[in-house]
Amino acid sequence: MGGMIFMDRMEKATQLINEDSQYFAKPGRIKYYPLAISHGYGATLVDMDGNTYIDLLASASSQNVGHAPQPVSDAIKSQVDKFIHYTPAYMYHEPLVKLAKKLCEIAPGNYEKRVLFGLSGSDANDGIVKLARAYTGRPYIISFVNAYHGSTYGSLSMSAISLNMRKKYGPMLPGFYHIPFPDSYRGMFGSPNANTVDEYLAPLKEMFEKYVPADEVACIVIETIQGDGGLLEPVDGYFEALQDLCKTHGILLAVDDIQQGLGRTGEWSSVSHYHIEPDLITFGKSLAGGLPMSAIIGRAEIMDTLEAPAHLFTTGANPVSCEAALATIGMIEDGHLLQASTEKGEYVRKRMDTWIERFEAVGDVRGKGLSIGIDIVADKDSKTRDAEAALKVCNRCFDNGVVIIAVAGNVLRFQPPLVITYNQLDTALNVLESAIEDLASGKLDNYDIAGQGW
Repeated sequence: MGGMIFMDRMEKATQLINEDSQYFAKPGRIKYYPLAISHGYGATLVDMDGNTYIDLLASASSQNVGHAPQPVSDAIKSQVDKFIHYTPAYMYHEPLVKLAKKLCEIAPGNYEKRVLFGLSGSDANDGIVKLARAYTGRPYIISFVNAYHGSTYGSLSMSAISLNMRKKYGPMLPGFYHIPFPDSYRGMFGSPNANTVDEYLAPLKEMFEKYVPADEVACIVIETIQGDGGLLEPVDGYFEALQDLCKTHGILLAVDDIQQGLGRTGEWSSVSHYHIEPDLITFGKSLAGGLPMSAIIGRAEIMDTLEAPAHLFTTGANPVSCEAALATIGMIEDGHLLQASTEKGEYVRKRMDTWIERFEAVGDVRGKGLSIGIDIVADKDSKTRDAEAALKVCNRCFDNGVVIIAVAGNVLRFQPPLVITYNQLDTALNVLESAIEDLASGKLDNYDIAGQGW
């Protein structure tokens, strides 16, 4: 009887996944466990067989205000009944103007701003490349090792996280260079110990001295917390020192805030945690509650440096997505979700931080707000990544009704919707803690995780 119940538990999901494999191509999905979603509400997901799960991934941080939130749904339905789209490439509509104004208000930076819209974080980061090169008249772009900025050729060239994003279809766009991220947990070149600010800046300074003229660099692009790279936090003072260096050489500083923005770290922009003022910021993912939308916000003089049609998209800034974005921002404001993200993050960390002492497998817990990484290691001293163990923990959590994935191979990505309840957090933490306990006692040894993860 028990076996039958288990088979029935995933019957519809299994059928769908089998069909999916016949029609959906491999490059479009990083596989984890077999979750086929029917619907969701708040921080809860329901699969096709009626099983419920607590969502700790928030659709790759694109559902900061939760699943099917009423204000966003209502805004979408209301706009759909008026008109679905007319392209702002040629004409005007009110939702775009209202949203552009709102983004200029909430984005950090004490300067006059302008906004450009797109359909994905990738195209927004491509826009950084276009605008920075045009404004400065310089060719080179610098970003970081382990960065993920997107899948279009510009954002791909800026990324450096997976060979699968480079193999077989190079060369990438010319003029891109990468420097080590100032990781506060591990150091450069496989060292277990973090480096100092000066040491992390040394490869950049050497580039400037030997093969990348500083006065030919248009822009340096950062993630304040490197998301898919493993929720990496910088050593104190690095970004501030980097900005000083940029100012010395007339280099623009841009922040990809696509994953870490809109409340994820407890602020509108993660930039607010640091004493820096970037020239350009990109938003995406949660901006329109999960509908396709991205935005670049930056200094007016930079944003106006190009002429149309340099960065426009026929279906960009469609009014449905604009209204969804306005409702999303309204929910963050009305529900005090910035504060909630901060407080819930602190609540979670009180418990998680004890795991570092309790469990051999937990090397580090880090992050801000509800953007938290749990670093699973085989050895605490050498900080050796244990991707296999991390994936086994993910699968155990899934079996017990909690959705979480691992990034950078071995880092558990804890990014639930900001509306998650404290009861749900408690349940999820219990499941996660039990999974790590089971890992330690060898109860996860039989899990087959072949083909899963980055």
